[in-house]
Amino acid sequence: MKTSNTILGIVGGVAVGAALGILFAPDKGSNTRKKIAKKSDELKNNFQGELEKFMDTTSEKYNQLMGKTENMVEDGKEFIRQGKEKFNNEINS
Repeated sequence: MKTSNTILGIVGGVAVGAALGILFAPDKGSNTRKKIAKKSDELKNNFQGELEKFMDTTSEKYNQLMGKTENMVEDGKEFIRQGKEKFNNEINS
């Protein structure tokens, strides 16, 4: 969660800074609006790209964790089976 908050904060700060920079730059209103629209599209695309990277990384780590968990469960089941067999063999001996 901290990473997503950091990314969101950085993107938000860049957006505000870019908008303020454009608004205070001496230029015609129509040119300023075009610049704002262009910057907004660039920021949106950059944010989407970063969000996709974050989601891919999160998904990959989740899948790795699930794989390890499944292996641990199987190992635990096998351990219990072996313990039962050993116990039954000792009782029957």
